Amino acid sequence: MPLEIVPGVPAATAVAAYAGLPLTSDAAPDLRIVHASELSRVSAESQAMGSVVIVGAEAGPVDMAKMLLAAGWADATPMAITWNGTTTDQHTVLTKLSSVAADLKAAGVSVLTEDGPAIAVVGEAAAHRGLSWFENKPLFGWRVLVPRTKEQAASVSERLRSYGAVPQVVPTIAVEPPRAPQQMERAIKGLVTGRYQWIAFTSANAVRAVREKLEEYGLDARAFAGIKVAAVGEQTAASLGDFGIKPDLVPEAEQSSEGLAAAWPPYDDVLDPINRVLLPRADIATETLVARLTDLGWETEDVTAYRTVRASPPPAPIREAIKGGGFDAVLFTSSSTVRNLIGIAGKPHAVTVVAVIGPQTAQTAAEYGLRVDVTAPRPSATALVDALAEHGARLRDAALAAGEPVRKPSERRRGARRRVR
Repeated sequence: MPLEIVPGVPAATAVAAYAGLPLTSDAAPDLRIVHASELSRVSAESQAMGSVVIVGAEAGPVDMAKMLLAAGWADATPMAITWNGTTTDQHTVLTKLSSVAADLKAAGVSVLTEDGPAIAVVGEAAAHRGLSWFENKPLFGWRVLVPRTKEQAASVSERLRSYGAVPQVVPTIAVEPPRAPQQMERAIKGLVTGRYQWIAFTSANAVRAVREKLEEYGLDARAFAGIKVAAVGEQTAASLGDFGIKPDLVPEAEQSSEGLAAAWPPYDDVLDPINRVLLPRADIATETLVARLTDLGWETEDVTAYRTVRASPPPAPIREAIKGGGFDAVLFTSSSTVRNLIGIAGKPHAVTVVAVIGPQTAQTAAEYGLRVDVTAPRPSATALVDALAEHGARLRDAALAAGEPVRKPSERRRGARRRVR
């Protein structure tokens, strides 16, 4: 059978790169890689040659240091130990051969731990740790709860990963078709026949519902020809963009129904040949936008495009993690996500960082007894993730300035300790 060999990157060099450790330099160009079981063969002469990378170092870093000291290595020889390299559980401790036990204890790592693979770098390379680009990501290793549907959470999860976080998506609502489809059928017919001057989308779900209905009839984005399109915010506009439609109106200030209402132009019987606006929405939508459009002289056809129902509870381990402080942060993108998450899974633990998309969501969280730590500067999921990352960076900087170990919020629970996994 034909085969192809794809060269891999050895753990000895890959983990060191992720830990910011340059393995060779002009001062010490030589490098030796050994397994922990063969450490007894490393003599003091190796120290003069350069650095040693020890694979399988999880099996007793203190004993390894003692073996090197017994072989004649200097007490002050630098040593760096990295557990679970290249993963979001990566953790590096910088020490010296003479103080390994004390430094591991100060970092909250058990000297007897064998939980997770580890690689140790001993010698010149461990003394010159460069840019710790991986472990210094602002949300590195944070387990972040995202109470949205998988479709809605895709971009949020990707952005969280770019900051080093581990997103956990837990749907709090399920989207279902309307019980009576006749409304949507008449709306699509009116869309094609030119009944409306505007169509306003207040959510990505509304875009999806209209798109699916159009495709059901064999139609595409050309059905919007001659109709002005409004989107409530960036995410909704992005969903329209995926359908090949660029909205004519997106509020620049507050990206909400209220913001869209404030930015909506009044009806002009000279410039606007038709005064009707199609508003496909959820069955639980508020009347703020409809009232504002009526005041501006528009006739609104408010159509139920989809229904929102509370999702099923998540598995028991996730519910326990939510209530027990197993998550470092939770992102609330609406008041309904607050209510529904608490309804299906319970209230997040006090140590969990609560990040909300805006004042209204913050008010709802406060009503449920939650402490709001982060509020997005503008009502956007992207801005919410960025604000959480800035909060994480501030926590990291404060810990470093105080000379304390950098700990995730979940590790600040009573009785919790840093654990290398």
